[in-house]
Amino acid sequence: MNNIIYLDAAASSLKPVSVIDAEMNFLRNSYSNAGRGVCARAGKVDEAVDSARKKVADFIGASSPKQIVFTSGTTDGMNRIAKIIDDPVCGKSLKSKTIMVSDLDHHSARLPFEVLSDSIGCKIILCPMDSSYNLSSSDIPRADVFVITAMSNVLGVAQDVASLISAAREKNPDVITVVDAAQYVVHEKIDVQKWDCDFLCFSAHKIGADTGLGVMYIKEPNRWIAPDKFGGGMVSRITGSAAIGNYSIQWEPVPAKFEAGTLPVTQIIGLPAAIDYIEKHRPNLELIKYLYDRLSKNENIQIITERDSSMFTFVPKNMHVLDFGVMAGTMGLCLRVGNMCASWIHNLLGLKGSVRISVGPWNSMTDIQKAAYIIEGIIK
Repeated sequence: MNNIIYLDAAASSLKPVSVIDAEMNFLRNSYSNAGRGVCARAGKVDEAVDSARKKVADFIGASSPKQIVFTSGTTDGMNRIAKIIDDPVCGKSLKSKTIMVSDLDHHSARLPFEVLSDSIGCKIILCPMDSSYNLSSSDIPRADVFVITAMSNVLGVAQDVASLISAAREKNPDVITVVDAAQYVVHEKIDVQKWDCDFLCFSAHKIGADTGLGVMYIKEPNRWIAPDKFGGGMVSRITGSAAIGNYSIQWEPVPAKFEAGTLPVTQIIGLPAAIDYIEKHRPNLELIKYLYDRLSKNENIQIITERDSSMFTFVPKNMHVLDFGVMAGTMGLCLRVGNMCASWIHNLLGLKGSVRISVGPWNSMTDIQKAAYIIEGIIK
């Protein structure tokens, strides 16, 4: 296993020692549930969770830690947002509303709204794209909800989120903007106040924290009256019951209102260390440029991404991408093949799948040179 060259950072990042140490120390010496105990040990855990929440708020430029909700990942966050903003009981139904998505979207960003359209009849429209497959703010249509993929997990180009949101608000000042930042957060600094987005999601494991943890930013958490999930920790008081009448529920203040059940405490404990690490050790994209320059000379490779992309995506011209992936794997090369859970951009490009190489802070020029040699050996 030590001979494997891991070039699949866009799927999930390897974990820095600092993250592993933080979680192991917590599990060995300080473990307790959060928000459930009154002893000193439980109190320390609550303080650590609060500290992690503030760390995330500072990391993405939020004005308050109360805008940060912990989820299980980007997929969980995007699905929850669709439920939060479609709340007929509170008079916020998306029925007959217009939802703007794009062909850059990951399945988890777009499918919740596509399915919502099927069930309640909201209208799905596409954000325009330019000739380079970037989202275009020119002639952007009016929408009630705008889902923005800040960076495609196939093309790897940072989108101008601030300009897109500004253009959408010119058409409709009340548009609800939802940003999928799962790939963007690894490579670029996020400033949710500058962007003026209403919601934003990313997964902790993309930046070197553990799996099972995500972040959902809500610009105005008190605007959304009813939570989308129910359970322990988010209820302040219940009186009566539906069976006997006089039924009343008082929710906890935000963000607890949106965090039903036990939080992924161990993962949260490791998150601050991951943030510290990624802020100091962004992936070296010179490695991607080297790969582009070298493999662009191979006539049997169709390159999908640009030279300055954050990843290198290509198609072998004379073999199936899955066959290529199996052969590369037997030679110790760990990369991603398939449609990357991004069917729409592959359909737009006329492709059934592709091969993606993405680097992390741990990768070296030696790794990339070896990878190029393996790829050239497979594709002759």
